[in-house]
Amino acid sequence: MKPLEKAQFISNWIKDYVEKMPSKAQSLVVGISGGIDSSVSSTLSAMTGIKTIVLSMPIKQKSSQHDLSLRHQGWLVKNFNNVEAHMLNLDKLFETFEETLSNFDSKLGMANSRARIRMTTLYQVAAANKGIVVGTGNKVEDFGVGFYTKYGDGGVDISPIADCNKSEVWEIGKSINILQEIIDATPTDGLWDDGRTDEGQLGLKYAELEEAMNNVNSINREKYEKIRKMNLHKMEPIPVCKIPN
Repeated sequence: MKPLEKAQFISNWIKDYVEKMPSKAQSLVVGISGGIDSSVSSTLSAMTGIKTIVLSMPIKQKSSQHDLSLRHQGWLVKNFNNVEAHMLNLDKLFETFEETLSNFDSKLGMANSRARIRMTTLYQVAAANKGIVVGTGNKVEDFGVGFYTKYGDGGVDISPIADCNKSEVWEIGKSINILQEIIDATPTDGLWDDGRTDEGQLGLKYAELEEAMNNVNSINREKYEKIRKMNLHKMEPIPVCKIPN
């Protein structure tokens, strides 16, 4: 299937899912970061014709990342009349959270809390608009190495691009005319003050991760398996204590 055909297929899938809901959603709510995944997911949502609410939610964000999310918002509003865009600055909310939990300091915990605060924000906006939250994770992150925050960006109602490798997301992005600056941007999760990149944190490029995920004989397979094992708890069902009869 060609990239543009995949884009239309996914958009139709979203629309079909909403149509079949017992209580039909009236909106699609998507958090955008200025990265390729959220840009593609939000655009595919807009392509359904269903009211699509896109939220830029900076938390101590680097200006270059935030600028891209705002540019994508503007592009969506210009090209789709069913898109509603909002910029919600969550700096003060996060600072209060940090201060309240200052006796329980953890840099990793606080980084992940940014994603969880954004998730809570998305669900509040969805509740106020009878909507559902649209996920932005790709296959490598969601089912390969588990590179997402548990109950953060992993907390969604539907995952339209989770069966697409990162390379496929880039190709789909090109086919639906996502801004070139976003296609060229270095992927980052936006959870750290220093703006560290996805590939820097993972220790492998996305192309290497994809290859290792699909090839048991890959030179990077061991490294891939190590990352996956560490994050497997995010991807598997929550353990339940089964009491014998």
